[in-house]
Amino acid sequence: MDAWLNQLLAEPEMLQMGHGQDAASRSLGLGWIYYGLARALRPSRVVIVGSWRGFVPLVFGKALIDNGDNGRVVFIDPSYVDDFWSDPARTAAHFARFGVGNIGHHCMTTEAFAQSDAYADLKDVGILFIDGMHTATAARFDHEAFRPRLAENGVTLFHDSIWVRPSRIYGADKVYEHRVKDYIDALRNDKLLDVLDIAIAGGLTLVRELRS
Repeated sequence: MDAWLNQLLAEPEMLQMGHGQDAASRSLGLGWIYYGLARALRPSRVVIVGSWRGFVPLVFGKALIDNGDNGRVVFIDPSYVDDFWSDPARTAAHFARFGVGNIGHHCMTTEAFAQSDAYADLKDVGILFIDGMHTATAARFDHEAFRPRLAENGVTLFHDSIWVRPSRIYGADKVYEHRVKDYIDALRNDKLLDVLDIAIAGGLTLVRELRS
């Protein structure tokens, strides 16, 4: 784990996007929560919607490898920010550099993925991580698309979920507001859900289905 941690935190782009990472103190920030949840829950499937340069898929992928249960990461990102995820060979090589080969990338939107055979075959999702387009509408769609696929003890994590703020990630001429918080506030009224905010870095919200 030490060598892998050092390698990951040596990449400047892996320290971005509000997960509270810190190279000086060798900290994954919120990544410790991602890693710890995957190690504790031991899911067979983790679904991740959106990632800038793969920090979250890599952390979850590493945790599943360390579990030794052949767990897989389903990573969905249409590469709208730039072309980083557009080439399958380059994507596979990027993850392979970190020794993580259990990530399957789908270069498409959640809407397109929900019409695919891969979606039809998906079940028992232990962890769902939502970090795509940060509107309330997009967060709702991502959640509702995979909510029926969650395992009995499955949890959903929303990143950038606590504060409303502008984002220029799609370009200076395409500024929009992060409004995931609006969807999270609506979820608090659902009596079938537990909702917990963690106010670190970009903010994280954990949502758990209550079972009768």
